[in-house]
Amino acid sequence: MDKSMAQQRVEALRREIEYHNHQYYDLDNPTITDAQWDALMRELIHLEGEFPELLTPNSPSQRVGGAPREGFVKVRHEIPMLSLANAYDLGDLREFDRRVRSGLSGHSGVSEEGLVYVCELKIDGLAVSLKYEDGLLVRGATRGDGDIGEDITANVRTIRNVPLKLTEPVSIEVRGEAYMPKPSFERLNRQREATGESVFANPRNAAAGSLRQLNPKVAANRGLAVFVYALADDVSDGIQSHWQALAWLKNLGFPVNPESVRYDNIDDVMNHIASWGDRRHDLPYATDGMVVKVDSLAQQRLLGFTAKSPRWAIAYKYAAEQEETTLRDIVLSVGRTGAVTPTAVFDAVQLAGTTVSRASLHNEDIVISRDIRVGDRIIVQKAGDIIPEVVRSLPEFRTGAEVPFRMPKDCPTCGEPLTRLPDEAAWRCVNPRCPALVQEGLIHFASRDAMNIEGLGEQWVAQLVQHHMVEDAADLYGLTVAELLTLERMGEKSASNLVEAIAASRENSLERLVFGLGIRLVGEKAARTLAQHFGSMGALMAADVETLEGIRDIGPKMAQSLVEYFANPGAQQLLAELRDAGVNMEYKGREGSVATPVAAEIAGKVFVLTGSLSSLDRKRAGELLEQLGGKVTGSVSKNTDVVVAGEKAGSKLDKARQLQQGEKPELEIWDEAQLLQLLSGAGMYPQST
Repeated sequence: MDKSMAQQRVEALRREIEYHNHQYYDLDNPTITDAQWDALMRELIHLEGEFPELLTPNSPSQRVGGAPREGFVKVRHEIPMLSLANAYDLGDLREFDRRVRSGLSGHSGVSEEGLVYVCELKIDGLAVSLKYEDGLLVRGATRGDGDIGEDITANVRTIRNVPLKLTEPVSIEVRGEAYMPKPSFERLNRQREATGESVFANPRNAAAGSLRQLNPKVAANRGLAVFVYALADDVSDGIQSHWQALAWLKNLGFPVNPESVRYDNIDDVMNHIASWGDRRHDLPYATDGMVVKVDSLAQQRLLGFTAKSPRWAIAYKYAAEQEETTLRDIVLSVGRTGAVTPTAVFDAVQLAGTTVSRASLHNEDIVISRDIRVGDRIIVQKAGDIIPEVVRSLPEFRTGAEVPFRMPKDCPTCGEPLTRLPDEAAWRCVNPRCPALVQEGLIHFASRDAMNIEGLGEQWVAQLVQHHMVEDAADLYGLTVAELLTLERMGEKSASNLVEAIAASRENSLERLVFGLGIRLVGEKAARTLAQHFGSMGALMAADVETLEGIRDIGPKMAQSLVEYFANPGAQQLLAELRDAGVNMEYKGREGSVATPVAAEIAGKVFVLTGSLSSLDRKRAGELLEQLGGKVTGSVSKNTDVVVAGEKAGSKLDKARQLQQGEKPELEIWDEAQLLQLLSGAGMYPQST
């Protein structure tokens, strides 16, 4: 394929991917499978790697997030981002209506006659500003103090339903709310709790925390979304109302909340707000109120603003829904990383439209700090209308029979001693044979992003553990159809398919196995980085903390966790059993990597880039080397094969020369010309930078 053909195909792929993103994220109407979408994205990434000059910042392939930034840049809003005045009861809404009518009364041509209100659900998230020039996204920013916000463009680009290119080449600025859908919020908190990290209190905090990360890859993995709710300013003479503006924004490709309605009197507005009091809990995103706006833009201009907020809009806030009940017990559960979590069990109450009788207490410190005792009267609510939580106890109702909680010294499942690291809140069971760890670990091991053993769901794992048919992941590879048929409700076809799926997982690349082991703090991205860097399980197991910390994106805590895991005799035995069972222990290469003779020569080689390059930046050079199958790390060690030294190369070049003269004479030191010669030979240079 020549460059012209590649450009046509790349443009077609981008249009098709963005169309399917819109169908999936905005319309909830997917028209292709996940596998088909993945295939389109892989083809796009491959072509952009083969023809780097075709790569643009607004390509959907760039939504995965780039390298971490050193800090946020402050940006001044040309049009201030004001906050809304709040209403807490229906009387406040009537007073708002009175003020609006009074402000419009007596003005010819723009009067209270024909007054119409638009009602929009108030999404519980983070206000953002999106700026487009000639239809292309050029900046995303937070509200900040209303006048000055933070540039979060790199993070905004990772949000799948934010259009990178509009349907018309217009230059506009829009305002919206970035939020975390409920399923994303629940998944994130489960992941954080399993690894002993603090959980987010609500989706708003989670969304804000995700967008204010310096590493865009964090935002990319959080499943964020956006609803756009306003133009920053008038941009078209044909738009005379907020309602028309919303319709135009939708036609441009922006995600606009579909639940907005119009009413011509405040009584209907109040009835509408009341009708959503319970219904809002069924939405896949958190809402904390209803925004009421004057529809006519001419009326809005006449009403104007106070120093803090527009006079033509108000936010009605729903009261937090809490219930009083009795705490009957605090039970313990053991997660896949061994974290022991206390859970409150109480008399059932109705919260946010559902019956609730349990709530996680997260860790011992929270139980003690809130002085929660078995037998207490307690106040419970749903954090962000999603996660049940115990707000506080009511000590004034105590009789003396209440029992304070203390974490037991031994695991509630296997009886082995619990441990707690100095910098962690969680107590952990570290017995690798603990049935609770085995069960949760097997569920994770078989999951789609790990070993991807189709058909091995929670119900089968539970039975396998209960019947003592498996004690660890290695035992899966010895299962037979005859053994599986002894499980309740297991049919012959299902058993045969499961055995085949387990056998197929033996051929997975190393990164899936590393992630599947469930090592504390090691996520899917880190597992891929480790597999690519070390190439084999043996090399990874032998790495020390210093070596691990020298790898990009591997921090001190993760490095320590890895070393501790591989030093554990139980982990060593498990990996030996997996190897004996025929499970692959080698890295098989990155999906979308470029297959060329040059790639075959450098595949698996470890590169370090140091100093400044004049022809292309180091980040881009590293990406191209990785596409060729090389591994790029941040520090020089005995594992390094090639050091590319640009101008003003410092200590890394000095260390490379020391290794070259001592422990590793085969280590190569290249200048920029040698790097460019390599890339040119692979058809990856020259390129636009």
